[in-house]
Amino acid sequence: MMHRILTVCALVPCVALADPPDVVEVRAAQTGATWRFDVTVLHSDTGWDHYADGWEVLDANGNRLGFRELLHPHETEQPFTRSLSGVAIPPELDSVQIRARCSVDGWSTETTTVELR
Repeated sequence: MMHRILTVCALVPCVALADPPDVVEVRAAQTGATWRFDVTVLHSDTGWDHYADGWEVLDANGNRLGFRELLHPHETEQPFTRSLSGVAIPPELDSVQIRARCSVDGWSTETTTVELR
C-alpha cells in the first residue's frame, strides 16, 4: 500500500511552493494631506509563475486605502522595497495595516501594523 502511494505521487508533477509574502519593514511619511509608504517584502519568488505581485494599505476594518501592484518577479532581489505615494488616510486613524499578495496564493493572512502618530 505504501509503495502504491509513493508511485502515484511520483507521477504527479511537482509544483514549487513558496512561503507567503512577508512584509518585513514599512516606513510611512506624511506629506501634506497624504502619506507615502515604503514597504519591504520578502517572498521566495520563483519567476513569472509565482511571485509577490502587490501590497495594500488597509484601515482597521479592512477597507483599502491604497494599493501597489508589483509588475514582475524579484527572484534575484530579496527582500525588495517599493513605494506608494498619495495615500489619503482619514485624520482619525492612528494606524493602518499592510499586507502583501502573491500571484499563486493570493493575499497573505498576516498583516503588519503601522503606527502613524
